[in-house]
Amino acid sequence: MNGRWKRWAALCSALVLVAALAYAVLWPRPEPVRVTAYFPRTVGIYPGSDVRVLGVRIGEVKGITPEGGRVRVELEYDADREVPADAQAAIINSSVVSDRYVQLLPVYRGDGPLLRTGDEIPESRTAVPVELDRVFDSLHTTAEALGPKGANKDGALSRLLGVSADNLDGQGGNLHRTVEDLSAAVTTLSDGRTDLFGTVRNLQVFTAALAADDKSVRSFNSSLAKVAGQLAGEREDLAAALKNLGTALGDVSAFVKRNKNSLTSNVEGLSKVTKVLVTQRAALQELLEVAPTGLSNLNNAYNPSAGTLDTRNNADQAQDPASLLCSVLRTTGDEGGRNPDCRELRDLFDSLPEVPQGGPAVTGTVDRTLGGILGARA
Repeated sequence: MNGRWKRWAALCSALVLVAALAYAVLWPRPEPVRVTAYFPRTVGIYPGSDVRVLGVRIGEVKGITPEGGRVRVELEYDADREVPADAQAAIINSSVVSDRYVQLLPVYRGDGPLLRTGDEIPESRTAVPVELDRVFDSLHTTAEALGPKGANKDGALSRLLGVSADNLDGQGGNLHRTVEDLSAAVTTLSDGRTDLFGTVRNLQVFTAALAADDKSVRSFNSSLAKVAGQLAGEREDLAAALKNLGTALGDVSAFVKRNKNSLTSNVEGLSKVTKVLVTQRAALQELLEVAPTGLSNLNNAYNPSAGTLDTRNNADQAQDPASLLCSVLRTTGDEGGRNPDCRELRDLFDSLPEVPQGGPAVTGTVDRTLGGILGARA
């Protein structure tokens, strides 16, 4: 019974193995993706070296071909591996002495096109590690440049280091604060970079406007230069004028101090006069309108041959110039203002010399008319 089960198990194993071999040989498999990458050098990379993503092997290097100043590397990886179309290729050291491999990065995130067979990764998207011998060569070159056959040939470097050590002795705290302040300043500039860039853009617009209007700007500069030259040529006159102005201001200040009481009373009196003029502005306006005509009539009434004013008396009308003038002032006075005092006007006319009606040689009633007062004849 046990022998029969063993035979059945062996037969099943053989069938499974035959099926697996048939699948591997006969079943069609997708073609791998073949891309080309260009590197400046490929130290430690050979055909068969790994191609990896995040350190996981997905393919291998198929060929390496030098092309002048660069190296062409053929990469192949499984078709089911997804690599972005803008991928970069870098040669990575897994350790100091082991072989290197080609790393493709970044990892595909499921968005965007993929690398396809025939695509190329240019040299601008590849990177190689710095070789240890290059580091040693750089250190050796630096040591020679700073050594006794180089910058320190006369001991200058030693003196520089000694002076620097003496200057920095005990200044660690200050140096630390300086670095912190510099960091804060750089941070402030970084935070305000938007405003700074806006200022630069506005300055660019301003300079562009000046450049576009260069002719006017040059004319303005020329005129400004002429004005500056003229002022420079007259600086002595300007200095003398300023000196005299200072003296005059001093005199005015002294005059004001000496006569401040009088100036105060004069200003107060001027204020009163101004108020009266404002109150009687309508009367003044009418006076200015009527005065030219009255003066013209007075000129026409003058008789040059007799030296008298010829007027016509109206016996039926009371000849009372005081009442006439008072009524005119009452009529032209402002509302709310003070009316003139007719009694004062009558006193004024009564104080005039009395002339008998009909002329100085005629006796009778007193003539208070303008012609009688001025000695005119009818």
